[in-house]
This record gives sequence, C-alpha cells and structure tokens, in this order.
Amino acid sequence: MKRIWSIYATDMRNVGRNWAASVIVLGLIFLPSLYAWFNILASWDPYSNTGSLAIAVVNQDLGTTVNGRELHIGDEIVASLRADHRIGWTFVEAEQAMKGVRRGDYYASLTIPPDFSERIASVLTESPRKAEIVYDVNEKINAIAPKITSKGASGILEEVSRSFIKTANGAIFEIMNKVGLELERGLPTIEAAKTVLFRVEALLPEVEQAVGTGLADIEKAQDIVRRTESYLPEVAKLADTGQAVTAQLGQWLERSDEALNSLAPGIKHDLFLLQQAAIATEQLTGLLQDAKLDPAALQAELERVRHRLTVAGDVTSRMLTLFERLNGLTGGKGSAWAAGKLQQLQSSLQMQTAIVGRIADAIAKGAKPADALVNDLARVSRDVSAVLGDVLERYDGEIAPGIADGVERAKTAARKAHDALIEAQSSMPDVTRIVGDASRGLATGREELLAVQQALPRIGAKIKELADRVRAFEREGNLGEILRLLKLDAQKESEFFAEPVILKENKLFPIPNYGSAMSPFFTTLSLWVGALLLVSLLSVDLHAGEAAPYTSREVYLGRYLTFLTFALPQSLFVTLGDLYLLHTYAANPFWFIAFGLVLSALFMLIVYTLVSVFGNVGKAMSIVLLVLQLAGSGGTFPVQLTPPFFQAIHPFLPFTYAIGLMREAVGGILWELVFEDLRMLALYAAIALLIGLALKEWINASSVKLVNKARESKLIH
Repeated sequence: MKRIWSIYATDMRNVGRNWAASVIVLGLIFLPSLYAWFNILASWDPYSNTGSLAIAVVNQDLGTTVNGRELHIGDEIVASLRADHRIGWTFVEAEQAMKGVRRGDYYASLTIPPDFSERIASVLTESPRKAEIVYDVNEKINAIAPKITSKGASGILEEVSRSFIKTANGAIFEIMNKVGLELERGLPTIEAAKTVLFRVEALLPEVEQAVGTGLADIEKAQDIVRRTESYLPEVAKLADTGQAVTAQLGQWLERSDEALNSLAPGIKHDLFLLQQAAIATEQLTGLLQDAKLDPAALQAELERVRHRLTVAGDVTSRMLTLFERLNGLTGGKGSAWAAGKLQQLQSSLQMQTAIVGRIADAIAKGAKPADALVNDLARVSRDVSAVLGDVLERYDGEIAPGIADGVERAKTAARKAHDALIEAQSSMPDVTRIVGDASRGLATGREELLAVQQALPRIGAKIKELADRVRAFEREGNLGEILRLLKLDAQKESEFFAEPVILKENKLFPIPNYGSAMSPFFTTLSLWVGALLLVSLLSVDLHAGEAAPYTSREVYLGRYLTFLTFALPQSLFVTLGDLYLLHTYAANPFWFIAFGLVLSALFMLIVYTLVSVFGNVGKAMSIVLLVLQLAGSGGTFPVQLTPPFFQAIHPFLPFTYAIGLMREAVGGILWELVFEDLRMLALYAAIALLIGLALKEWINASSVKLVNKARESKLIH
C-alpha cells in the first residue's frame, strides 16, 4: 500500500513543481464544465422562442351567405392568428408563400382555399362537405421545426372545429329554449281547455237523463242546460287558444327535427371515440401476454388505458342520459334499443376499469397478473367492441331513422290535434245554437223538450270526438318531458358538446425549464469527456526509469489515484456551475453534487482502465463507448423511440444508470431507484477493477512489441 501512495505522492509533487504541468492540469479540470454549461444554456428554453418560427398564411376565402347573412370564416381565422404570438405568423400572397417555403424563408405555409366558408356552411345542406386548410412544410430546413409548425396547424383546425360546434349547438339549443318557454306559457291554457272539455263530456249523460225524465224534472234539466251554456264560451275560447298552441308546437317539432339531424354526427363521433378506447384495451391484453415487456412501460400503458376507460365511461353516461331524454320525445322509437346497449356498455366499461386496476396493482407489486384476469379483460374487451360495432352498424340504418320517425309521429300528432281543434272551433256555433234551442225548449214546454232530446246525441258525439282526439294526442307523447328537454341551459349544453372531455394534468416531479431537465444528460456527458481529456494528455503509465521498483498492479492503482484527484474537481466545477452559475433546478442539490462525484470517479476508473490495459486501442474503445451511449442511453429522446439495436444495448450502458441517478437528484429522489442505479454502477466499477488488476500486466507484456513497432513510425506515441 505504501508503494501505491508513493506513486501518487510523486505525481502530485511533479505537478506542483512544474508550472506548465499545473496549467495544463487546471485547464483539463475546467474544460468539461464549458462543455456542459454551453450545451445546457443552448437548450435552456427553446420552445419559448417559437414566435420566431416564420409560417406563411394565405387567406383566399371568398366567404358565403347563410340565411341572408355574410359569413367570412377565413377572415376570422386570420384575425385570431394576428393575436397569437406563439408562432411567427406572416400573412402573404399565395405565390410569395410557396416561394418562401421552397427557399427556406418560411418553415411552412397555411393556405385557406376560396371555398372554405362555403364548405363550412354546407352543413346546412343535404350534401355537407368538409372544409380544408392546405399545409405545406419544408422539412429539409430543420428536423424539429416541422413538428412545431405541424402542432400550430393542428391547433388552428381544433380551434375552428371547437368554435363551429359550440356556435351550432348554441343556436340549436337557443331555439329549443324559446319554443319551450312559449309552450310553457301556454301550458295552463291547454290544461284548462282539456279539463273543461272532459267536464263537458262527463256532463252529457246527466243532460240526457234530465231530458228523459220529462216534464217532472224540467227544472233540473234547465239548470243543467244553463251550466252547459256557461261552459260553451270558455270551450270556444280554449279551442281557439289550443289551435294557436298546437300550431306553435308543430313549428317547434319541425325545428327539433333539424336540431336532431345536426346532433347525430356528434353522437356518432362519440361512438367512434368509445370504439377507439375499446381497441386500445384489446391491444393491452396482447401487451400483457408479452413476457419481455418492461414493467415500467406496461405500468404506464395500464395507467393510460385506465384513464381512457374512465373518460369512455363518462362519455357513455352522458350519451345514455341524452338517449333517455330522447325516449320521452320519440316514445322510445330508435333510442330505446340504443339506450339499452349503452347501459350494457356502461357496465362492461366499469368491469374493464376494475380489471385493469387489479392488473396494475399486481404489476406494481412486482407480480405477474393472473391469466384469469388477462383472459377476463380480453373477453370483456371483445364484448365492448361487439356492442359498439353493433350500435355503429345500426346507427345510420335504424337508430337515427328511428329517432327521426318518432319526431315525425309527434309532428303528425300535433297536426291531428290542430285539425281537431279547428274542427271543434268550427263546430262551436252549432253547439251554442243547439244548447240555446234546448234551453228555449225547456221553457216552452214538453214539445221543445222533445226537440232537445233529438239534438243531444249530435252534441255528445262532437264533444266525445274532440275529447278522444285530445286523449290520442296525450298517448302519442308526454308534453311535460318535451318541455323539460326544451328548457335545458343552451349555453351549458353547447359548451359541453364543444368540449366534452377536459385533460387534467398532474406533474409528479415538476422541473421548471428544459435546460434543467437536460442537465443530467449534459453533466454526465461532460464527465465522460473530462475523463477522455485526462487520458489523452496525461500518461497512464510510469516512465521507463520510474516503473522499475513497482509491480503492474501498484502502477495501476497509484496512477489511478492521480487521475481521480483531477477528475473529482472536474465534477465539482460542472455540478456547482450548473447550480450556482446557470441556476439550473435541482430538487436535491446536495445529492446532485454527490452523485456527480460518484459518476466522475466511476467514469475515470472505466476510461483509465481501458487506456491503462489496452493503450491507444483503449482510447478508441472509450470513444466508441461514448458514441454508443449518446444514442442508446435515452438521455435526449425516450429509448423506446430509438431503433431496436439501441434499445437492445440500453440496459448494458453505464450512461443509462448514471443519467437516471442524476435525474433523481434533479426531479425528486425515489431511493429504491437510486439504489438500483448505484448497484449497477458498482457492478461496472467491479468489472473495471477486475480487468485492470487481473489483465493489465499480461496484456501490457504481450503488446509491448506491437507498441514499440508502432512508435517507430514517429506518428503514434
């Protein structure tokens, strides 16, 4: 041990006594810091400067006219883009835009075609056409810029779609509210007319009995006739009011038909979203059967599927509520079957969510999910897909036409009620005249009473016919349920259909900026580069005259202490500069510095061992290992996005665990992950020591002739 410390002490004295060597060593200690700092600063917050990305915007929209009102949606899009400074929108002509994209003056261009507003307005016609925005992008300028510009273009489409849905639904529900309020104001009149009509109908037998009793009961008959006469003006008035109300009801039903037709595409779109969630769950069962899949990736996929199932359950619940409301309007035609299927689907989705939760709990505990659970999930997923397939298959052919047919039946019933009231109104003069004749007949004696007896059957038949028509209308539809559906809050309903699902983000380990998030990678990389610089300029072996009294292992360990003495300050410069010069974020600054020292010692050991044992070949091996780790460690992009080769070597690279260790200090420490990373790094250290202590002497002795021969070229040292 004394001989090892003797080598180390001699190296320190030599550096301290030679000012040129001291300057070089200080430079080697400081240089890796610049590598890390410049890279972190360059990537500090690149997405805050997207306003400098030039995207050309060409508005060729000619506009259109809808119900006598001019519509220029292209101008509205341009106005919204002028207020959006997140991307550098530049408004030019078509020829200049295309030329600029080709030459690289603009990263991309958006062209709003001349028929854009016309296509949007075609939703009100029998043949609606989807509007288009033409997106041209020059991908050779930069690899990342097209992704950012594409996101901006997609955002425009989402905003236009959301605004269109909200406006259209708002107009529909506003009309329904107005009709509902008008109908609600007339409801007491309708109910009063119905009550009076049924009361008159109930009195007819009494009138007939009174007439039949003869002259002995003439006074009673006159009283009944007087009561009948008092009711007739009210009946006439109510019949007139009822005629106006049923006319308004028919107009509302016409507008409701149009509203339901506009609502149908949104319902079908929600069904497709549910089908996509079912497909994702079926795909999950395949992943669960893959024994090689990373548990962390599987756990993430399970959480994503469980979230989609929760959202699907919410959407299903809302659609079920809507179809149950439509049942009241259409009498269950078309919507009743769909509501039943949605109830079945809701139960299956709840079962899927429970099974996925149990599987996730098993995997979180490190256990393999039971085959029965996986099979149950696959079976329920197939059931959900089958139900959704059945609903989508029958939607256009049966469900939507059934709902429309129910509305048509309601419209027919309204027309019948309207016709009945018109006929009743036209009959009221006859009824009044007949009752008047009856009254005079009772007053004038038995002869007139006989005339009244003959007139009563006709009066009763007309009143009964009118009452029967009112009852038939009540059987066709529930007026109270129709009113409740019409009085829904128009603004809330339109906002719901414009954005039925809201994403709630929860950051478990928040990092304030991109530069801080990249500091683990660049810090780790700079430490490896620092080790390479040291072995490139400093000798790993003693000079010929100095090596004689020492063994190969003593030289290996003694000179490593020298390199370690220079490597540890490299780490301190890098980590302290990250924290207090660049002000990068670290949840645990102390451990950020401590982990940096550990990594510096390990990287120095690996690189020093390779060069000490293999010479110049070891330097090449260190550089090759650096290149492989840049792509295979997952420091920039997730390793799952890299080609299969880099995914295969990922678990065997020191950077994989070194970057993970530094990320724990930056984002927040989970000690079980830290200990796992440290165990792997300790394994690399053990392998390096084993190679250095066991193979250095043998490999150095066997390669001495090759090294001397190479040096004779006076090109290789």
